[in-house]
Amino acid sequence: MTILLHLLILSGIIPLTWVNGGRSESFTTQLPVSIINIFISIIGIGFTLFISKNVLKKYQRGITVICWLFVVLWSVGFVQQLLGTPFEKMICSLILLLGVISNLRMAIEK
Repeated sequence: MTILLHLLILSGIIPLTWVNGGRSESFTTQLPVSIINIFISIIGIGFTLFISKNVLKKYQRGITVICWLFVVLWSVGFVQQLLGTPFEKMICSLILLLGVISNLRMAIEK
């Protein structure tokens, strides 16, 4: 959903003033932010698929630590979205809340 959101921003369907706390004044300032977020989302998808294979039982403690780190980072992002524009409060915060819940589930599962 995050990748789709940033693709909609880059295509101009979602106005730049609705995201990034309304600080993106032009496409050139938003472009690197969206590209980095897409890249980070792809890494997150890869990480989730990689650990879901349950092949890494040897590194289970390290994976749990990484998942807890993601829970903390996504929770901070969630709070930041609640302080942003109305679009971020209503849409982006829900996407981040799903991320917090999914990472929390991965962190507490054995």
